[in-house]
Amino acid sequence: MHGTSADKPVILITGAAGLIGSRLVETFSDQYQVIAFDIKPLPEEQQSADWIACDLTDDASVSRALSEVKAKHGNLIASVIHLAAYYDFSGESSPLYQDLTVAGTRRMLQGLQDFNVEQFIFSSSLLVQQSVENGQAIQASSPVNAEWDYPQSKLEAEATIKQYAGSIPTVILRLAGVYDEDCHSIPIAQQISRIYQKQLESYFFPGDKTCGQAFLHLDDLVSCFAAVVRHRGRLPKRSLFVIGEEDVMSYEELQEKIGLYLHGDQWPAIRIPKTAAKAGAWVKDRLSNGEGAPFIKPWMIDLADQNYPVSVERAREQLGWDPRHRLRETLPDMIDELQDNPEQWYAENGLPVPDDLLQPESTGARK
Repeated sequence: MHGTSADKPVILITGAAGLIGSRLVETFSDQYQVIAFDIKPLPEEQQSADWIACDLTDDASVSRALSEVKAKHGNLIASVIHLAAYYDFSGESSPLYQDLTVAGTRRMLQGLQDFNVEQFIFSSSLLVQQSVENGQAIQASSPVNAEWDYPQSKLEAEATIKQYAGSIPTVILRLAGVYDEDCHSIPIAQQISRIYQKQLESYFFPGDKTCGQAFLHLDDLVSCFAAVVRHRGRLPKRSLFVIGEEDVMSYEELQEKIGLYLHGDQWPAIRIPKTAAKAGAWVKDRLSNGEGAPFIKPWMIDLADQNYPVSVERAREQLGWDPRHRLRETLPDMIDELQDNPEQWYAENGLPVPDDLLQPESTGARK
């Protein structure tokens, strides 16, 4: 018995109301009893899942939520998918990196010691890895080097898992940046927006244009989680996978293709010294006075040379998983969505809609 009236295995998902979490709730609900931990309730169409309000920054809230799980579903959990974490691209420090991402992971694992958990999956980040030279690929055994607060918190959470997991089998997924046809990728959306608006800084790049970063389509991420859950009985007790597309677009190629699809011509990336880029970013940030603050911050300039191609050989061998999508093939769909409805696209990606973008003459050539 799995502790549910329908004899479905139990899956517990933290951060279940987010973009990834909501897709996983939808995916697993047919074959599993899904328990959704989040401070926000689930939408009506996902009422098949059992939403339990849980604030991972609060000891008492986690304890109450897990007690409710045990009372309603028993103590056997097939898989815990731990997504809840804090991230912020502003570069500002926040106590939530520790309180939510790190300590929240500890609270979950400590509370789960009273359960029979077949698997604990942690969504880490590819950004914890050390950048590699062109021609190399990042693997699970590659060195780590978290260079700002977000990946550092993920790395600390990984260490927390090793310390507090006890007898619970664990799987760490170091995930590339996620995207879909609506974009839903902060760095890609920002770059598309700059080129769409023909902003001056969209022409300049302060790093090695031949480098690039792996990305991951949301559908492939979902299928990866499904494979991890499906193989839970045969994976090593402490598993770690690097997950992303092996086909990586260089920064230069991504820039040129976005310009081509938006404006009918390639959009050249002109390399400039990092000192000049930092000065420009600093001035623009100061002039914004906190309103409409630019995405590019001075601290990001130092990271412009990062190179994150990946090898998913281990996932291929142990999970039977391979990405089915490619960013280069999905990029035209992203651009179509933007051009068909700029206001909706900007809202969907959490960006303010400039007034002039709503005027037909400013939308550029269709591809």
